[in-house]
Amino acid sequence: MTNATVEQITVATKASVEKLTIVAKNNAEALTKSGTAAASGLESLAKAYQALATRNVEKMAASIQALSSVKTPVEFFSLQQKLAKESLEAALSDSRAIAELTTSVFTAAFEPVQKQVAAFQNLAKFAA
Repeated sequence: MTNATVEQITVATKASVEKLTIVAKNNAEALTKSGTAAASGLESLAKAYQALATRNVEKMAASIQALSSVKTPVEFFSLQQKLAKESLEAALSDSRAIAELTTSVFTAAFEPVQKQVAAFQNLAKFAA
């Protein structure tokens, strides 16, 4: 091997190592961003569940108080139906809100990783 060939191989190897170092650094940054987004999102979900639980306890207490103040069985069953309908509507609304928040959390958490995967795929295309 000539000195020029050895130098070319050394330069090519050094460039490859530098690219791999950059990719590894970017992977670490993407994972850090992803972890931070996931932690923040899980905190938001925990707060949403806590608020939901608090609202449900307050609503249950108000419902029990309302049911205990009725005078007739007809009034009791009428109120019970009304409360059941309101509870079902609230449960559907709350479930929808939690599902949207969960989707948002996972999307935000995986976005940095998805970007890094796309960048790596582009790099691999150029290297091939």
